Amino acid sequence: MSTDEVQAQVNEFREQIKRDAEELVLKKFPLYMLDLNKLLANEKFKITSLDKIHYDVNIPVPSAPGQLDNGDGLSSKKRKFEEVAVDTSVTGTKVLVLPNGTSPSNKFLTELIQMVKPKMKRLVEDANLLKMWILFLIPRIEDGNNFGVSIQEDTLGEIRTIEAEAAAYFDQVSRYYLSRGKIIAKIAKYPHVEDFRNTLNEIDEKEYLSLTLVVAELRNHYATLHDIITKNLSKIKQPRNSNTENMY
Repeated sequence: MSTDEVQAQVNEFREQIKRDAEELVLKKFPLYMLDLNKLLANEKFKITSLDKIHYDVNIPVPSAPGQLDNGDGLSSKKRKFEEVAVDTSVTGTKVLVLPNGTSPSNKFLTELIQMVKPKMKRLVEDANLLKMWILFLIPRIEDGNNFGVSIQEDTLGEIRTIEAEAAAYFDQVSRYYLSRGKIIAKIAKYPHVEDFRNTLNEIDEKEYLSLTLVVAELRNHYATLHDIITKNLSKIKQPRNSNTENMY
């Protein structure tokens, strides 16, 4: 392939980025905003009593040591207090297998996460496309008449911030599963400690609120990008036509 052919393909790639970005902002962003607003109005994101999202951890509470026969005809109540303390408070319960099988994920929250994750991914990809678009539109460095370039740079900074925030939402999901798994391991080892079970419910409630906030933020990010870019579209596309207009 000759140098001219390579350059022609590069130029076509740049022009395609420009066409896709303008179509994205002018035609698709309003649809995405409405879609996210509709999702936020879904009854699954309108739960007021957070008790409804609690999920059975499937780890039963075993009988207390004092209620069991130890095999020699004597109740475990006969055991020394110090022995019981060592078994339950210090070493915990050795977990080889859970009596009822798997301790499941919170199915309700898992379903919500699967609904929201594709929209997180879409915003990251859209922000990346817009970033490349503006970078291709930035003119070469010259003295003077750079007001339009400053508008491009400010818009580019906003896009990069939104891209980073959208990518961070994925980390939030993985941290939720990790935190939940650690608490379930604690419940399995210390099944009599009710506070661990309460902690699990609190983690699920927090994730539900976080997912609701994420959907609202995704919608707001699209609204912000659409508003800023459409207000300054002429300056973004032709930054050196005039230096007398304001950004907003």
